Amino acid sequence: MSELLEVRGAKTHNLKNVSIDIPKNKLVVVTGVSWSGKSSLAFDTIYAEWQRRYLESLSTYARMIISSINEDTKVDEIRWLSPTISINQKTVTSNPRSTVWTITEIYDFYRLLYVHIGIQKCPNHPEIILKKDTIKDVLDYIGELQNDTKYYILSPIYKKFETLHDFKREILESWFIRYMIDDNVFSIWDEIDIEITDKSKLYIVVDRLIANKESDKNENTGRRIKDSLEVAYKGWKWLLLVYEVETKKSKIFSQDAFCPICHYKLEDLSLSNFSFNSHYGACQTCHWLWMQIAFLEDNIINSRLSLNEWAILPWSQHKYYLQILNAVCDKYSIDCNLPYNKLNEKERKIVLYWVPETFDLVYTFDDGQSHNYKTKYEWIIPNLERKYKESDVQNETSLKRISQYMTEIVCSECGWHRLKKEYLNVFVWDKNIGELSNLNVRQSMEFFDNLKLTETQKSISKNILKNIRERLSFLAWVGLDYITVARRANTLSWWESQRIRLATQIWTRLEWIIYILDEPSIGLHPRDNNMLINNLKKLSEIWNTVIVVEHDEDIMRESDYIIDVWPWAWIHGGDIIFKWTFEEILKDKNSETWKYLSNEKIVTIEKKDRKTTWYLEIIWAEENNLKNVNVKIPLWLLNVVTWVSWSGKSSLILDILSNHLLNSFYSSIHPVWKVKEIRWAEKLDKVIIIDQSPIWRTPHSNVATYTWVFTHIREVFSKSQEAVKRWYWPWRFSFNTKWWRCEICEWSWVKKIEMHFLPDVYVECENCRGSRYNQETLEVRYKWKTIAEVLDMDVEEAREFFSAHPKIFKIIDVLFSVGLGYIKIWQSAPTLSGWESQRIKLASELAKRSTSKTIYILDEPTTWLHFSDVQKLLNILDSLVDKGNTVLVIEHNLDLIANADYIIDIWPEWWDRWGELIYSGKLDWIIKEKRSFTWEALKKYWEHKKI
Repeated sequence: MSELLEVRGAKTHNLKNVSIDIPKNKLVVVTGVSWSGKSSLAFDTIYAEWQRRYLESLSTYARMIISSINEDTKVDEIRWLSPTISINQKTVTSNPRSTVWTITEIYDFYRLLYVHIGIQKCPNHPEIILKKDTIKDVLDYIGELQNDTKYYILSPIYKKFETLHDFKREILESWFIRYMIDDNVFSIWDEIDIEITDKSKLYIVVDRLIANKESDKNENTGRRIKDSLEVAYKGWKWLLLVYEVETKKSKIFSQDAFCPICHYKLEDLSLSNFSFNSHYGACQTCHWLWMQIAFLEDNIINSRLSLNEWAILPWSQHKYYLQILNAVCDKYSIDCNLPYNKLNEKERKIVLYWVPETFDLVYTFDDGQSHNYKTKYEWIIPNLERKYKESDVQNETSLKRISQYMTEIVCSECGWHRLKKEYLNVFVWDKNIGELSNLNVRQSMEFFDNLKLTETQKSISKNILKNIRERLSFLAWVGLDYITVARRANTLSWWESQRIRLATQIWTRLEWIIYILDEPSIGLHPRDNNMLINNLKKLSEIWNTVIVVEHDEDIMRESDYIIDVWPWAWIHGGDIIFKWTFEEILKDKNSETWKYLSNEKIVTIEKKDRKTTWYLEIIWAEENNLKNVNVKIPLWLLNVVTWVSWSGKSSLILDILSNHLLNSFYSSIHPVWKVKEIRWAEKLDKVIIIDQSPIWRTPHSNVATYTWVFTHIREVFSKSQEAVKRWYWPWRFSFNTKWWRCEICEWSWVKKIEMHFLPDVYVECENCRGSRYNQETLEVRYKWKTIAEVLDMDVEEAREFFSAHPKIFKIIDVLFSVGLGYIKIWQSAPTLSGWESQRIKLASELAKRSTSKTIYILDEPTTWLHFSDVQKLLNILDSLVDKGNTVLVIEHNLDLIANADYIIDIWPEWWDRWGELIYSGKLDWIIKEKRSFTWEALKKYWEHKKI
């Protein structure tokens, strides 16, 4: 087998007929500026070619039912291609039933453990252990009795009898002659006058014996006792009692897991009993999802408004409900003009929960006419619940409107463990399977290290525990020791999903595989880089090729080879300078990456001694893992919040501060977690939150529509000579108007042809030739170009084309300045990456007029950015602060941290200690805080940069 992976003539996307030899069994980093062609080479060429070859090896029938067959890879040849696994940056699944349990298969071993060594307890009487008693267990008990102790072997009867005669008949039919009623023994010939009630304790006397340790060892006596026990067990419900005559003490035994108090019986345990994907074990209340949907007061009431100001949000603008509400308030003397949060508890209870009663209502219509009639006031939450149930499933608008007031709450039956109550009463070392799954990885490892088992349990569970410990250790090894195995997969971040998949690959120990990873350093604090590098090297050491698309300097320095895709984005990129070791790249001055690695260029801005006397003060933030945090965020500075995984930065900034500001400035209702107070927000008047969520999700949404530049472009075309002549208004050039777009492709410009077991073929629309508009619209031109040709321009070209139009140029120029000069104006929103969406949001806000009282909150804006792109971003953030705005960035990139005016560092390690503020202050002062991992990383950074 060759030691090289040979790629010849790659032309995917913007790659320019690239040919390259990639060394196998090495750690290889592919780097370059954004959109230079890194992913095109790694994922869309190498991985896509392996996927194509694999799918072609399947049968025709298999290929027909697989919908993900890619088009033929645009590459002449790839030689010595091994099986390839892609570990990219995307959420594992959106299925709410998928968890870290199921992805890592840890839960399968948990289920095995609880089936085989779990201790069952009665759900109604937790002190009672449910266990099956064998004949040997009963004999052992009898063997402990004192010599000459008289005892009976009894079989209990739980059947109801009308009379004593009926009971005797039952005994005779069972071929017995003695029975016991409430500690009194009789024979069937005894004439007694006892009334049998529901509380009477009825037993058949199977045998009467005297304990004698010596005689019991006799074969005949031993056989008699065993036979009696077997007969008793075959009696009623497989139960028996050993009853001591003198003390009247009894001991119940059962061949089933049975509660002697409430007679609860649990069937034999199986794997399906502990599966929330099986109806045998899943909670029937929440339907396996651990949560229920409910209407909560905080979601439906804007407490700052009065009832007359539509404080009840679902009833907003419904005059009918308002007039009923006024009638209720008149009857009970409630002031409808008082803010809802000023009403006392009794008044709120009347509005929300009062028993429906009839009112005389005078309803006034819009035309002024009035109508008198009787009606009932239905309190708010049942009203919404009824409407939700009655809403037609097909009426998406109605359902969506009502659903916005609903909240997920923990299931009251299973307490978010997803299983039936009886299976949550099976324990291993005093923890049920739900409680064990709610431990984080580190706590789980400690649990299994300290687990005390009997010798029998150890022999049964030896292999099970080995697999559990191994999987947990690999999760800890990739830096996920804080994560709980019960956590839902759709709540994982991109980088957490990627590292879980990385852990699964490490413990499978596959060899001669090509692994392709997309930015595995995303989301990692710099102190965790060594852990990641060791994991990647571990894969390459067992004869695997690891190709990493990456911008992190530490990973580049530790890699075996670096491939630099040169030189700029899109049409200006797509070339390969060469492949080097780290030492070789420092000698090649053609590389943009070299300039930053060799310190010829450093990501920096002019140092400014910015000062402020005003701070946003968060007082006593206390939620999730935040520990009563008090934080001061200076206004009109560039602030950076640093953290390690799950330290509390999202809770503090995105869930508490952001939501509070949104509620304050825009009268919106976002849930604000536990915080005592946020002071001095009145010094601001606007909050802009810029994350990496998609700008829109519909294919018709694009860059032009999101930034509103398309509105101005349509106005320009509507004022052209031909448009004026034809009376074409701006809306005439909208692709959402069906009369003016292509009627064949409906603005999709391509037609999909299904090829069944071959890849689907997309051909250009024959009617519009890819222009998306009909012929009449395309006859209107501006500067000799149709509107379709203008929308097909990239930002850089459009910037020059519209230089004479201030409104258009301002928006286009901002897009260019944030590093998006390569994207098409009409580029569809779903095709944009997370960081592109983030920069489009930023550009859209920058193009608007600034109030100088705005706070910009950015969540990891350097994700996927090359050094040169980080420099552009830093320049933009610096200019925002220069204009009098406040910038708050959640970030782990040291280039950005090193240029911040103010740093807020959250306590560093272990989930149960996280959420404490360790440092906040000027960058120069962090040197005094020796506990800070950020300080350690900055110290190393400054040594590399020789600052």
